[in-house]
Amino acid sequence: MQHGGDVYSQRAPGGGAWLDFSSNVSPLGMPLAVLAALSATVSEWAAYPDPQSRELRTALSAYTQVPYEQLVCGNGAADLIFRLCQVVAVRCPAGEVLVVAPTFSEYEAAALQAGLSVRRFELAKPALELDTGIIAAVRAETRLVFVCNPNNPTGLLSERALLEQLAARCEQVGALLVVDECFLSFTATPHDHSMIPMLQQYPCLAVLDAFTKKYALAGLRLGYLLCATAELAAAVAATGQPWAVSTPAQVAGIAALRSTDYLTELRALIAAERPRLVAGLAALGFAVLPGTANYLCFRAPNNTPDLAAALRTHGILIRSCANYPALSAAYYRVAIRTPADNDTLITALSSVLQN
Repeated sequence: MQHGGDVYSQRAPGGGAWLDFSSNVSPLGMPLAVLAALSATVSEWAAYPDPQSRELRTALSAYTQVPYEQLVCGNGAADLIFRLCQVVAVRCPAGEVLVVAPTFSEYEAAALQAGLSVRRFELAKPALELDTGIIAAVRAETRLVFVCNPNNPTGLLSERALLEQLAARCEQVGALLVVDECFLSFTATPHDHSMIPMLQQYPCLAVLDAFTKKYALAGLRLGYLLCATAELAAAVAATGQPWAVSTPAQVAGIAALRSTDYLTELRALIAAERPRLVAGLAALGFAVLPGTANYLCFRAPNNTPDLAAALRTHGILIRSCANYPALSAAYYRVAIRTPADNDTLITALSSVLQN
């Protein structure tokens, strides 16, 4: 399964490091407080990690205002996605999972691995926006619905009002609604769109998030699930490996939550660079979706060469969207990085198009 961030398959030209626009993690790198905490605790890593991530969950509970018993930590968001599907499969082996298309591929992969059936709700082109059709798509046999907000790879944000309607529909049929907010922190007003405040209102709801993207901890793997009920949290926690979150990951998560200025700086950078990158891509003739996250999805004109392959010769990785259902090889996703990096990308794309 193809994902962004694969800097291991081949060497960059000249043996240097790739300039990676395929991985949509924070361009600021790890917070300094995280690096300091990791350095200070190396001697503790010989012991097994806390299997319940108690200190981290306590910190997350204070940060999210969600009760400790309703929190589960995992080896990245993907670990929790697979665990959720296993829980649903145990409860309803013939259950149906509803996903939008295009979206993050792990939802479907996890459902199929758990033996569940999958049905796709295809987003209409060219807008590729989630609309009220998703509510009608929830059927009596639907047991799990995944929604990524903002969506990956489009970067488009759904209003909370629409997601509340979807949650109400899931309540009617007995389906679990999982809203993936792993990229919401990159948007201008995350608190206005988050479904976390709705957990008390909708027992069918769970919200997924991760440190992976917003704190640049992809290599450490740390995600968390906020559940409307302690019962669901306990079921997810009981599924999967017993030491899912390593000691350094727990240490990093606690330190990241204390880095209060980091996300402010990150959002400011993304807000400044997003319109610049949109303008640069549009000037080259690409149709750019109005994304709100730290990445942009765009469509190349007909007869454009394979941009992902061409940019590799420049030492640059971008994400081809050819393997996303409902998209084609004409679609690409690029992360928003630093001003200098973004300028390098636009210059390289211009060179590719001129050749």
